[in-house]
Amino acid sequence: MSAAIDAVPEPARGARSALALGPDARAIAFGPQGSIDLARFAREVRGVAQTLPPARHAVNLCEDRYRFLVAFCAAALRGQTTLMPPSRAPAVVAEVMAQYGDSYCLGDRGPCGDEPMPHDYRLLPDVLPQADGDALVLDDDFHVAVGFTSGSTGRPKSNLKTWAAFRAGTLQNLAALADLLDADAVTPLIATVPPQHMYGMEMSILLPLLGAIAVHGGRPFFPGDVARALCDAPTPPLLVTTPVHLRALVESDVAMPPLAGIVSATAPLSAELAQAAEARFGCQVRELFGSTETCVIARRRTAVETAWTPLPGVRVSPQPDGAAVQATHLAQAVVLSDLVEVHADGRFELRGRNADLLEIAGKRASLGDLTRRLLAIPGIHDGVVFQMDPCARTGVRRIGAVAVAPGLDEAHVLAALRTQLDPVFLPRALRCVADLPRNETGKLTRETLANLLRTPVADGDGDLAVSPAC
Repeated sequence: MSAAIDAVPEPARGARSALALGPDARAIAFGPQGSIDLARFAREVRGVAQTLPPARHAVNLCEDRYRFLVAFCAAALRGQTTLMPPSRAPAVVAEVMAQYGDSYCLGDRGPCGDEPMPHDYRLLPDVLPQADGDALVLDDDFHVAVGFTSGSTGRPKSNLKTWAAFRAGTLQNLAALADLLDADAVTPLIATVPPQHMYGMEMSILLPLLGAIAVHGGRPFFPGDVARALCDAPTPPLLVTTPVHLRALVESDVAMPPLAGIVSATAPLSAELAQAAEARFGCQVRELFGSTETCVIARRRTAVETAWTPLPGVRVSPQPDGAAVQATHLAQAVVLSDLVEVHADGRFELRGRNADLLEIAGKRASLGDLTRRLLAIPGIHDGVVFQMDPCARTGVRRIGAVAVAPGLDEAHVLAALRTQLDPVFLPRALRCVADLPRNETGKLTRETLANLLRTPVADGDGDLAVSPAC
């Protein structure tokens, strides 16, 4: 069996395409109780679709990945667009539902303690209903989902995704992972990222729908959970994860079963971590590059490569304010804020982000490089340098930093930074914390970082401005 199911054609305008491909007996999901084949999946999609309320939009909050998969397809079958908020926090979900009228929430767990439930919340039954019927197909131009950017650099932005675009992007992703997949059988896949995130959607929902891949129903978080999920796989699985999770796995003493490969995205992966992971687990680490706006567009083996190879049908061109991305799955070119250097063969290297570039007192630096220097300080486990909001009084945007540094204080960290940075780029607000408030994919928003700096701190000699306001 080919990892990319041969029946996937290029989408045609006005055409309809299958929601899932492969023979009825092909496994699409698995877990501790065994595997679920396409025939049962199709019956459960039809059964759930018949129970859904009439609406234009649905927010899928299912935590079980297989149930998310069923609910996503059931909503699409009913002509409902799935909204993918940047967070599952009740306030964020409510904001998205208010923005998109005629919407409801669908989930697989009831209230927990005093936790508020979203408006118009529908709970899936413990046993999913089943129904026979026609093949599962969608119009290629149907807006199957709306993805939202993470908001790490500002207010989240929405991005419409058609079924044709998802299908075309999935073909590219299957090609990018082909050498990590079993060419003759179904490849098991385990993901630590939520399916509500675009990376999770692409790698753990669309791949099993359109490729010879079966996804684990869980979302393991801690190394022990990951090891148990890996043991559920009948053959060495593909692990889809993030740099934050991957570092925890590398540093853990938990034994892991053999892996077919590791896929990482959502944040930059260092060559050192990629090399350590390959040595620890005896498989390749494939880093993917993309965005909510573009989906995945490039790949590299970070342990041995610095340049990114665009996926089939993707072309990246440098621009003064970023990079223009053209691809078969994009209706028009998308401009990203990433600054790139493109090689003659089409591969490219990242040179920072336009929004990360700083110019102070005629001198230039990038937030990415400042963060790298912070993380290089001995004793720093995690950290980030960021630009705070403008001071209300002066309009000046100061630099702030937050670090996880057990046993160190702010004065020690600042003293170490003074040996590496020009004084104009030293953080004017610095805080050592127990851990960083990363979201489910390891990202940080400026708002959450700014909140950590609201309580004044000092560096010991009085010259550290500690007010985020100025």
